[in-house]
Amino acid sequence: MSKDPGRILIFDTTLRDGEQSPGASLNLEEKLAIAHQLARLGVDVIEAGFPFASPGDFKAVNKIADAVGKENGPIICGLARASKGDIKSCYEAVSPAPKKRIHTFIATSDIHLKHKLKKSRKDVLQIVPEMVNYAKSLVDDIEFSCEDASRSDPDFLYEVIQLAISAGATTINIPDTVGFTTPSEFGKLIADINKNVPNIDEAVISVHGHNDLGLAVANFLEAVKNGARQLECTINGIGERAGNASLEELVMALHVRKSFFNSFFNRNPDSPTPLTAIRTEEITKTSRLVSNLTGMTVQPNKAIVGANAFAHESGIHQDGVLKNRLTYEIIDAKTVGLSDNKISLGKLSGRSAVRARLEEMGYDLSREDLNDAFARFKDLADRKREITDRDLEAIVSEQVQLPEAKFQLSLVQVSCGNASKPTATITLLNTEDHTENTSVSIGTGPVDAVCEALNKLAKVPNELIEFSVKSVTEGIDALGEVTIRIRRNNKIYSGHSADTDVVVAAANAYVNALNRLIFSEKKNSIHPQFDTLENSEKTSLSNPAN
Repeated sequence: MSKDPGRILIFDTTLRDGEQSPGASLNLEEKLAIAHQLARLGVDVIEAGFPFASPGDFKAVNKIADAVGKENGPIICGLARASKGDIKSCYEAVSPAPKKRIHTFIATSDIHLKHKLKKSRKDVLQIVPEMVNYAKSLVDDIEFSCEDASRSDPDFLYEVIQLAISAGATTINIPDTVGFTTPSEFGKLIADINKNVPNIDEAVISVHGHNDLGLAVANFLEAVKNGARQLECTINGIGERAGNASLEELVMALHVRKSFFNSFFNRNPDSPTPLTAIRTEEITKTSRLVSNLTGMTVQPNKAIVGANAFAHESGIHQDGVLKNRLTYEIIDAKTVGLSDNKISLGKLSGRSAVRARLEEMGYDLSREDLNDAFARFKDLADRKREITDRDLEAIVSEQVQLPEAKFQLSLVQVSCGNASKPTATITLLNTEDHTENTSVSIGTGPVDAVCEALNKLAKVPNELIEFSVKSVTEGIDALGEVTIRIRRNNKIYSGHSADTDVVVAAANAYVNALNRLIFSEKKNSIHPQFDTLENSEKTSLSNPAN
């Protein structure tokens, strides 16, 4: 992509860096669902994964490149270390996309060179032009990242960047890999790169940053003021450790404060031209989809997409908003796709009506998924008088869950009360041999009893580390969303489900988590992820650049 100083490019790395969040592993169907929604959101670049990491990652990137990378769609990008094997695998994975990018990286900080790569600065100065040139021989659009740039020696950084651009890099990414820098420091680093790299005008300056000190969004906005024109971010800010810069916060900051940021683009402050290509009305739906599929619940007070982002408790605030919303609201909730729309659908509604409403909401389901969604809709309509768009979202979110599930829940029956011991009767279907088995367990509460019974039936040792439940909509008949996270061999697996009965939702969520665990271990036993790598490469791959 040629340098475009007139607007800011949004590079979404939810499917790469975001998936590195503990417990946020996604299957192919889930990645495709998110990628399609990111395209509807209007991101410029989708970093779809790290193709060399595993056969599963390669397949996901390749499928996204083929299914989502349409002519007018986003650039499909894959990550690759600065090595021929990585770069070749990345090229093969993204090749079906009309617009494709290879994103290659190497560390530039002395601490990474000494302790992780065990290479000298001279080694890096030889590797960078050779590998960027090799990537350029495969595709035109090359992004190069200086991993841990914020802790690198500036003069060495300038030299590396100049070599990368001379070799063909069209985007230069400056990562704050460990969330170490502050806004003024990061802004100065970008400004100094603009001043001290002679050929910097031949490339777009990008930034990537983590939120370890809670400064990622502030750092990015300061970088924009000093010439950065691509922002690498994730939905809901998910990612390694404390996460990444949040896409929705960055986009809405640039939207709400456009008149302020216009001056840094040599524009009239009142210029109506948007600073990004993001369709802001898709933000809330994208946030909920990512939250549902990763099992990572958005905190209520999260900016833009949190449940309380547009809520007012204080009487003074309520009075002001009733008189004029501008008194205490700087964003119209509808701008980010948040509405109280309700649908006139009930138990007598037909499949075509449900399909039409789902299409209006942006969901394009296969025939099989629509049949499943409609069956769940009819079941819910028998139990709940008023069905909202949020109810439909909760239903649809489970249509892309674990297509290769080993276990399915057939029966949940619970007995509990203040004068009895909580007891759960569970029947589980094994889809591999089509047998049903039943177990009865006693627990400290109904959910604990359900989990005990499921563990007896599944016989998959694990540790339950998180159970959370929240209401989808208001009212006594609201759907309850349950997220469960389990751990085995230091890996975390999440399960998500929604039902008017939270115990049933908990049972389904636990089964989903167990299926994820089984699917992951089965996949790794067939395709060991790191078998062909040296020990140092394993460390680098398990926590890749940026």
